[in-house]
Amino acid sequence: MSNIGFNAGLALQAALVTEKAAIAASHLAGRGDEKAADQAAVDAMRTMLNAMDIRGRIVIGEGERDEAPMLYIGEEVGKGKGPEIDIALDPLEGTTLTAKNMANALAVMAFAPRGGLLYAPDTYMDKIAIGPGYAPGLVDLDKSPADNVKALAKAKGVKPSDITVCVMDRARHAEIIAELRSIDASISLITDGDVQGVIATTEPETQIDIYIGQGGAPEGVLAAAALRCVGGQMQGRLHFRNDDEVARARRVGIDKLDTKYDLDGLAAGPTIFSATGVTQGSLLDGVKVRGDRVHTHTLIMNSVDGSIQRLRSDRPV
Repeated sequence: MSNIGFNAGLALQAALVTEKAAIAASHLAGRGDEKAADQAAVDAMRTMLNAMDIRGRIVIGEGERDEAPMLYIGEEVGKGKGPEIDIALDPLEGTTLTAKNMANALAVMAFAPRGGLLYAPDTYMDKIAIGPGYAPGLVDLDKSPADNVKALAKAKGVKPSDITVCVMDRARHAEIIAELRSIDASISLITDGDVQGVIATTEPETQIDIYIGQGGAPEGVLAAAALRCVGGQMQGRLHFRNDDEVARARRVGIDKLDTKYDLDGLAAGPTIFSATGVTQGSLLDGVKVRGDRVHTHTLIMNSVDGSIQRLRSDRPV
């Protein structure tokens, strides 16, 4: 798969796209209107993408065409010239967080060459992820949470009680949480934002060692794109609750419904990942307006050169 066009310039353009989306959403922070905040981010992101010299296609977006008027799965964006790019995006990961002005809302996007990202349906996905530096196959989705934590603890040379597991605070995770507590593992519960939860496994300062749980499949692909840039391991398997969700999968070309995807299956080849903080968070600072200036904090990752940048921008409102 070609790396042509996947350079620092394209990465900075991606950062500008998530910046604009984050700024737009931040104006609605604390206003109690999830849909308005999401729409503001969508509008800003789409405007910026359409100004780029790319032939872009949305593979992870706001939903199917009949559900999303903009940034729907399959939508073409860009000026129609330049590299062919598949785009995964979540203009506002954390609509509830933004509406309530709670921590950790992000504007998130990933680029890959055409065919580089799993065309995931809007369903759930079982996920497990760890950061870089471990032997391949150290953790496995088919093993129990306890066994995965024990394997990771052994690899790190520590006790299971020294491992911190990030899990979304959902009723569906009650058994996982109980099992982890039975081995005295530390659990960091998050209310929303499992893209950030997966990325946290790559950031030593977060003290998160492993992510386990079930969340959105689109978010799984976005998280995998970030891991592709910095290293790490991730597995995911689609989880279907009803026939409609199975039909969604078949519409995007997924026939083997029980496939266990590894990192290559979720995000293959070169990727660029960008996330900008909307509200204050543990990974990124939120948008701040001081006088006539707006300040943003963006994480940019590029798998081509292995670079990780944290960009602070200060521009007129």
